Amino acid sequence: MTTFMYSHPACIEHDPGEYHPERPDRLRAVMAGLEDDAFKHLERHEAPIVDLAQVKLVHDAEYVDMIMDSVPSEGRVRLDPDTVMSTKSGEATQRAAGAGIAAVDAVVAKQAQNAFCAVRPPGHHAESSQAMGFCLFNSAAAAAFHARAKHGMDRVCVLDFDVHHGNGTQHSFEAVEGMFYASSHQFPAYPGTGSRSEKGAFNNVCNVPLAPGAGSAEFRRGYKEVMIPAIRAFQPELLIISAGFDAHKNDPLAQLELETEDYRWVTDELLDLADEVCDGRVVSMLEGGYDLDALRDSVVEHVKSLMEH
Repeated sequence: MTTFMYSHPACIEHDPGEYHPERPDRLRAVMAGLEDDAFKHLERHEAPIVDLAQVKLVHDAEYVDMIMDSVPSEGRVRLDPDTVMSTKSGEATQRAAGAGIAAVDAVVAKQAQNAFCAVRPPGHHAESSQAMGFCLFNSAAAAAFHARAKHGMDRVCVLDFDVHHGNGTQHSFEAVEGMFYASSHQFPAYPGTGSRSEKGAFNNVCNVPLAPGAGSAEFRRGYKEVMIPAIRAFQPELLIISAGFDAHKNDPLAQLELETEDYRWVTDELLDLADEVCDGRVVSMLEGGYDLDALRDSVVEHVKSLMEH
């Protein structure tokens, strides 16, 4: 089976403004990397606009309506010091969430073995009723709750290797039996959550905090010794990856020291695990990554792994 990719030009048109790190050039860099001949068999699909009822599985209805009502007709509106909406932000966040849901449907139907959603804005900081950290709708969490609601999956895991802890996903999962959140991230760092002691109401949260300056050895050890055994014990029916590439040593927003090849390694490890526990069903969603060259090169390795596995 093949790898599907979901994206849409609206995800580039979401524009938080000049000098904002979560800028349109991030997705342009990703898409440029995926134009290489190595990706000629990557099956490309348009990210659909999500049915907002699906987003309301993870976000409060009033919050979803507030986000859509806040889309400016011109210029920009600032939801907090970091999180900004432009005229295309409403469509972009709807297509980001729609990509994840369409990818889940394709993977469950065995139309694709796995999928990568090249979308923005990112989502993993968005809590049930709070936009933050550049995030509006939590696309990975929405995809996970959709898998449960539509496909009857009792056990879904989101694995997050973004350098920042996905407080929004943990917030949405920690009191829900059958939803498992696992994260490696720099600690301390924004948003301040993600300590080892945070376990969830059903022992369904696994955090691997990494100290500033940690690199490949600490990252790989965390996966081999903690993360992968925890996910294996949970036995998910679907693995969703919150794929942030800002733990790269060249990223300006954090202080971890990963190499580009670490993203190939971790993707290979996660795909092997998915083969073992959930018939290889994997959906990956772009989160952070703010050095354009590092982001492009890391995504290239990530998607090559998805396609070649």
